[in-house]
Amino acid sequence: METLVELIGYATGVYFIKPNIGTGELVVTLIVIHLCDAVLCLIVARQGGRHQIGWTLAGLLFGVWAALPLLLQRAKQAK
Repeated sequence: METLVELIGYATGVYFIKPNIGTGELVVTLIVIHLCDAVLCLIVARQGGRHQIGWTLAGLLFGVWAALPLLLQRAKQAK
């Protein structure tokens, strides 16, 4: 179980910032981070003409890994 917590901590980047964070703190931190990433994805998708609900759900589930490619994309051109 501890290995799974460490894997999640490193995969999300939280352990690089605070390696001695407790499991409860890690869970709360990840919830807050993923909610913020979902809002960020919603805003960027709306501004870029992308599918808002899909990108919001991706941000909620995958966090920064969903926000990163969205931020790197160019805005869609109006037809």
